[in-house]
Amino acid sequence: MTTEDIKLNVEKALDEIRPFLQSDGGDISLVSIENDNTLVKVQLEGACTSCAVNQMTLKSGVEMTIKKYVPQIESVVNIDA
Repeated sequence: MTTEDIKLNVEKALDEIRPFLQSDGGDISLVSIENDNTLVKVQLEGACTSCAVNQMTLKSGVEMTIKKYVPQIESVVNIDA
């Protein structure tokens, strides 16, 4: 899988989870893919930035969905604005 394929698949994964975040007043955007395409950096936006369970959402929702599309991804981290 090329770097461009990985990016497209990560974006597809974010598009899948985005409606759930938006329904709670939040959103998510891709910042970068690093460490030989094993680390995804995202930015939680809107209500997601101050949500008490945003780390659970990041690991249980976002990371799992991204790994479904791109199995070689090892970790997803949020970058604060």
